[in-house]
Amino acid sequence: MNGPHDLGGQMGFGPIAPDPAEPKFHADWERRALGITLAAGTMGAWNIDESRHTRESLHPALYYNASYYEIWIRALEKLLERHGFVSADEIEAGHKVWKGVVPKRVLKAGDVAETLARGGPCDRAVLTAPKFKPGDRVRTINEHPTGHTRLPRYARGKTGVVEAWREGYVFPDTNAHGNGENPQHVYTVTFEGRELWGKKSDPALTVSIDAWESYLEHV
Repeated sequence: MNGPHDLGGQMGFGPIAPDPAEPKFHADWERRALGITLAAGTMGAWNIDESRHTRESLHPALYYNASYYEIWIRALEKLLERHGFVSADEIEAGHKVWKGVVPKRVLKAGDVAETLARGGPCDRAVLTAPKFKPGDRVRTINEHPTGHTRLPRYARGKTGVVEAWREGYVFPDTNAHGNGENPQHVYTVTFEGRELWGKKSDPALTVSIDAWESYLEHV
């Protein structure tokens, strides 16, 4: 979907000015927000693609006025409510009112280090041969789905070159909606800046994205 997060090439937001000295957390509650979100994710009720899609589906007025970790907490509220762990009136009240769904798993303090070290690998075997190889000229599909996608708006309907094949990975577009992992081959595709941003853009600029196979077609 064309959510508020997809800002590549959008005008009016100014340049990105990263601060090398920026702290990981600007306040103690942000540290707690990260911990709560990760712990809730280990309950097994949703996957990383659903959680990402939920953040990206927040109303633009909320998304653009929220800090990074406020977005995480706002999305976590929706996930917890969607899967029956809390209700809207409990979130409003700030304490437990109803008996919610019992989680499949509960992260214990002693298991945190091992769980984080294990991570959540998304690489999967794909039984079909790759359709593309490095050096192939490809065009991205030009679609604007109402559901989740990892194909950014600025790169839709554009022609680029396959730089590398990245093996098989879970397809976020279906996994985010509970429609299966459907792993696909992933490719790094490089575009010239002029293809993405027009003739007046920097001729030396190139942009690379990782694209799932169904995002691409031969030129």
